[in-house]
Amino acid sequence: MAAKIKKGDTVVVLTGRDAGRSGEVIQVLPKDDKALVRGINLVKRHQKQTQSQEGGIISKEAAIHLSNIAVADPKDGKATRVGFRILEDGRKVRFAKRSGDLIDG
Repeated sequence: MAAKIKKGDTVVVLTGRDAGRSGEVIQVLPKDDKALVRGINLVKRHQKQTQSQEGGIISKEAAIHLSNIAVADPKDGKATRVGFRILEDGRKVRFAKRSGDLIDG
């Protein structure tokens, strides 16, 4: 199955403590059905000091389940479902079901 959410997409969080906020997908973890979103689901980690990195408490993004995020509509930035369409030149592209706008170039 083709991926509905890809790296670089702008997504809106639907549930949880970050509900309503949006961010860019940094990484998708298809095996776990999760994604990392920049600035969303931040957790504090106690980092031990290494040669390359200093120790202390650092904030980093934790994975969020794909069912809890939705692609942002390119037109108005609100959450939308994703459909697939085959163009005349044979390319398969994603489009926003809310507005009909193409998500892929």
